[in-house]
Amino acid sequence: MRPELLFELFRPVTALKGVGPRMAPLFEQAAGPRVVDLCWHFPISLIDRRAQPAIADAPDGSIVTLNVTVDRHQPAPNRRLPYKVFCHNDTGDVTLVFFNARPDYLERTLPVGTERIISGRISHYGDEAQMAHPDYLLAPEDADSMPAVEPVYRLTAGLTAKVMLRAVRGAVDGIPDLPEWQDPAWLTRQDWPSWSDALRAVHSPEDQQALSPEAPARRRLAFDELLASQLALAILRQRQHRRGGRVIEGDGSLIKPVLRALPYELTSAQRRALGEIRADLATPQRMLRLLQGDVGSGKTAVALFTMLTAVEAGAQAALMAPTEILARQHHASLAPLCAAAGVTIDVLTGRDKGKARQAILDRLAGGETKIIVGTHALFQQDIAFADLALAVIDEQHRFGVHQRLLLAQKGETVDILVMTATPIPRTLTLTVYGDMDVSILDEKPPGRAPIDTRVMPVSRLDDVILRLQRAIDDGARAYWVCPLVESDDQQELAAAEQRFASLQRLLGPRVGLVHGRMKPADKDAVMEDFAAGRISVLVATTVIEVGVDVPEATIMVVEHADRFGLAQLHQLRGRVGRGGNHSVCLLLYTEPLGETAHARLAMLRDTDDGFRIAEEDLRLRGGGELLGTRQSGVPLFRIADPFSHQDLMLAARDDAQLILQQEPRLTGRRGEALRVLLYLFERDAAIRYLQSG
Repeated sequence: MRPELLFELFRPVTALKGVGPRMAPLFEQAAGPRVVDLCWHFPISLIDRRAQPAIADAPDGSIVTLNVTVDRHQPAPNRRLPYKVFCHNDTGDVTLVFFNARPDYLERTLPVGTERIISGRISHYGDEAQMAHPDYLLAPEDADSMPAVEPVYRLTAGLTAKVMLRAVRGAVDGIPDLPEWQDPAWLTRQDWPSWSDALRAVHSPEDQQALSPEAPARRRLAFDELLASQLALAILRQRQHRRGGRVIEGDGSLIKPVLRALPYELTSAQRRALGEIRADLATPQRMLRLLQGDVGSGKTAVALFTMLTAVEAGAQAALMAPTEILARQHHASLAPLCAAAGVTIDVLTGRDKGKARQAILDRLAGGETKIIVGTHALFQQDIAFADLALAVIDEQHRFGVHQRLLLAQKGETVDILVMTATPIPRTLTLTVYGDMDVSILDEKPPGRAPIDTRVMPVSRLDDVILRLQRAIDDGARAYWVCPLVESDDQQELAAAEQRFASLQRLLGPRVGLVHGRMKPADKDAVMEDFAAGRISVLVATTVIEVGVDVPEATIMVVEHADRFGLAQLHQLRGRVGRGGNHSVCLLLYTEPLGETAHARLAMLRDTDDGFRIAEEDLRLRGGGELLGTRQSGVPLFRIADPFSHQDLMLAARDDAQLILQQEPRLTGRRGEALRVLLYLFERDAAIRYLQSG
């Protein structure tokens, strides 16, 4: 249960003065529903009100603070015109401008003949200096109530800067003093403030430097968040190892004939990964390993040999894929290899019904089926294994941890191998998969021709369509990817449905359409038509990013490529070049092309190394949408910046390991403080694991 000293932080935002039920949804949209969310809602810029120039010298559009005398009021003759208040000081004249003004309020606030301090954005209308709706109108004796430097926060429609500032101040003013969870020697060496002082400093920036991820207060809070994350993962891993597993050792009798049947030699990266996996299987600890490999690096072959090792040991293995079409593709490619070794392999998806499905279930429960390939249908209640020892999960980020555990529960102490083709920067692997051991496939099997990647403006669309038509007439197959399903007037993006209609007019029934809003069965049917060659052009949104294997497809067109993430474009490009034929990827961009978008597309044109691309994507995009899609499974930190704080991430991992060596149950003085840290960053599950052992 969350400790009492955190109760204040986890109250709803409506507990703050000035935030009523009407405003709560706006705060939730901008920052989050609780007080603690406002604490993590850091300033993005600041307003410096210390500039007090001569009126005549004030730069246009700058924020200035002026000491003026009020000369006269000029009420608005009608609603469309502004109310004006004319003022002066020794350095010139300035007119204050108010639209939809309340005259009685302005006469009370700005009496003629009085001195006032005004602060706001100055502009020039002809020779006249103006300030529209000043942020502050103060009597000289109230000057101290105006902050010299004011933080600026991200807002949402309907929420003003003043209301947000007041709410954040209320949240930060009420923060409790929490016990220190950092190692004292580390804290001294870094010269960091306490947690509460760091939080106050972040929300009271004195200059632009204080907004940097490298500012001491920000680094302190980023390390707190990273330590909570790494400690939670380390506890999960500790629990995994404590629960034990089984020793799985094969004799090579099934692997040898499959190796002979393979049309290519294994790469050294594949052999290295297999060595690491076999070493895991041979220990009495449960395996939880990530096999991370770029598109076309041969992960499926590694998965097959791992599953055959389990079969050699007398057990069964399961391979779970995110879509029905991918499950059937895996089965089609693995079945001939399994036949070479005399191993029975079946496929089970939602499509299998009645007697056919029951026959598969009977073979599985009786132990006749040694390897089963399927979708999430594999962990349904009525499915029983004779002896499941290994589960391989393809495209991990399409499944939740809960689904992973459900499959693992189908056997006694099931070892788990997780695969992903999504290139995650090496620096982020810790963050995303910190509870797993990692094997990386950084080579491609021989014979894979590089994909010819070309970048061109969308103004050449007619040329592209003409060339596509010729290629289709010659028997080619192509993907055409658009960023939206329906057109959007505000964003002039090509919509998949419109592009489908226009291409169908030109190419007839040879064009198909898939997007995320379609029913899974309809989507699979269209993809199957494309795989079988019944349609030649597949117009799609990014649903085809992962899990479509059509070796005959040789053309990939990505419309408005400048709108996609770099790693996402790399994934899309990986859908072609899977057969032996020359393949082309055309990236169409909207002019003019921004500097970052230009760098991104140039990088893609110049390299096909997914890991290098992922690192560059992280550098260009910072810690935001790291893989170009929120469905990537990457946890987006509230405070830490994965690019700027790489050193802190490594330090947090080392500290977490040391902590659990010294205090495996977090029971000492620092251990109790670390429990508070875990609750603060909502890693409550880790504490439950500690309590349950």
